[in-house]
Amino acid sequence: MFKPGFDLDRQRQARADAGKPEWFGEDDLYPDVRPALSALRELGVWVGIVGNQTVRAGGLLRGLDLPTDFIATSDDWGVAKPDVAFFDKVVEAAGCSAEQIIYVGDRIDNDITPAMRVGMRTAYIQRGPWGWIHKDRQDVKELSDWRILSLSELPDIVKAER
Repeated sequence: MFKPGFDLDRQRQARADAGKPEWFGEDDLYPDVRPALSALRELGVWVGIVGNQTVRAGGLLRGLDLPTDFIATSDDWGVAKPDVAFFDKVVEAAGCSAEQIIYVGDRIDNDITPAMRVGMRTAYIQRGPWGWIHKDRQDVKELSDWRILSLSELPDIVKAER
C-alpha cells in the first residue's frame, strides 16, 4: 500500500539518483529456481520468465544466467499484467499455442485469471506475499489447474501432462 499520490517511477528514479537503484541477485532467488528450471529444460520444455518489472530488472534477471529460453518484462513490452495483451506476448514469445503453456503465478487477478482467459493452463504458486494473501480464495481452486508450493513440482506436472 502506498500513500495517495505516490509515484513509483519518480521514487525509483530518486533511489537511482541517490546511488541506490533497484537491485537483486543470486541470493534473492528462491532455492528451487535453478534446479526446477534446469529440470524443465532437461525435459525439453521451453522456459520463459516474464513479469511486471522494469527494463533494469529484466537486465538483472538476464545477468543471472538462469536456465531459460526467454526473459521479458512489462516495461520491455510496453504492456503490463493483468492486460491480456501481456499474455498474448507470452504466447508469441513461446512460439506455441496458449493451451501448451503452463503459466505460474502467485496472484489470481494479475496472473491466473488473465492467463486462463487467453487459454493457458495455470499453476498457482503459494509463496510470497500475494501467494499467502490469495491462498484461501475460492477462485484459486476454480481457476487454477494446479496449486503448487514449489517450482520443483513443475517437472512432474509436465511429465504427467505429456
